[in-house]
Amino acid sequence: MRTLTRTTTEERRRLPLSTADVVIRAAEGDGGIERFRGYAAKFNSRTAIGNPLRWGFYEEIAPGAFTKTLQEGDARFLVDHDSYYVVSRVSAGTLSLAEDAAGLPVDSELDPALSYVGDLKANVRNGNITGMSFGFYVLKDQWSTETIDTSEGPAEVEVRRILEVRLIEVSAVTFPAYEDTEAELASVASALVQRGDQAAIERRARWRPELRDLLQLVGGERPTEAGPAAR
Repeated sequence: MRTLTRTTTEERRRLPLSTADVVIRAAEGDGGIERFRGYAAKFNSRTAIGNPLRWGFYEEIAPGAFTKTLQEGDARFLVDHDSYYVVSRVSAGTLSLAEDAAGLPVDSELDPALSYVGDLKANVRNGNITGMSFGFYVLKDQWSTETIDTSEGPAEVEVRRILEVRLIEVSAVTFPAYEDTEAELASVASALVQRGDQAAIERRARWRPELRDLLQLVGGERPTEAGPAAR
């Protein structure tokens, strides 16, 4: 088991609506003004990134991964990761982010003067918004190998545990976690660049040769060790 401290490309992860617990409701004692609430991330919830038996891995976020970034950062709440559609911001006092036992809850004001906020509320209520997501840089992660049971017998898989991130933004999103294989490949490539382990890259490239080209697009040169101030 190895713990790595690196910084490379921005990554994104998504939660489906059923897990994100998204609601829009009026807060008590707030004059009936509606607020957006939900989870952008959940702790200790294992997710398959790509095909863990071939070219992917399992991933989970450790409790405390957001502690430092919430103290130091200034995250925004966006729609579909688009910086044009800024709903709220921590430094403006309109966005509240704080870890709890379950994960990273989002509590945002909804300014009715913003036309796209009206669209956001309508899209949540009619089901067009399908979940939450967050954009982040990994500062520390830990990789380990586990044996799992499959229909073809025991198999070894790798598990990435994210220990510390620098949070950039949280978003309400209109697509599920992985709408196509290209998105999965990009997520695997980002994690492999962050890891910087050539043997791990080669194991996966045997199954998906296109990963080699994608790794260069995502990460450029092989990443070097970096301190927590980098991302």
